[in-house]
Amino acid sequence: MGRAIESFPNGAPSDTCVKKRPNQPNHGQARPQPLHTNPFEVVASSESYHPGQEISVVVYPHTKQELFRGFFIQARDADTNEWIGEWVKSENTNTIPECAAITHGDNKDKLAAKLIWKAPQNKRGRVYFTGTVLQSYGTFWSDIIGKVQQHSSA
Repeated sequence: MGRAIESFPNGAPSDTCVKKRPNQPNHGQARPQPLHTNPFEVVASSESYHPGQEISVVVYPHTKQELFRGFFIQARDADTNEWIGEWVKSENTNTIPECAAITHGDNKDKLAAKLIWKAPQNKRGRVYFTGTVLQSYGTFWSDIIGKVQQHSSA
């Protein structure tokens, strides 16, 4: 009998949105690493939005020695926690519109992922970004909450 497939090289499947452990990959017995050991950042350019606004979200390591293989990032309304908006598909990403999520499109090592989220056309408010960054099949951090880029005042 052949080996079971151990990863999702084309990104997380859409059922990641609704399974028992949301924002976590279905990697058998593997469980998330403690958040205080997370070597990655998820940083958004803004936490407030107006209709149709685009917000950039970047995933990157604290040090250039760390690489990651995958990610699953969701946009959520800061007041209701509901999925909100949509992602702009870019090279090596796949979108999951059912739950306002974006995921990796290949399983190659990555030093960063630059993503664009688009606000709904009929709403303004506050958004936050949450999800998982996967370093390898059994090593991942879930329920990461994105930070907002600090703008320096000149």
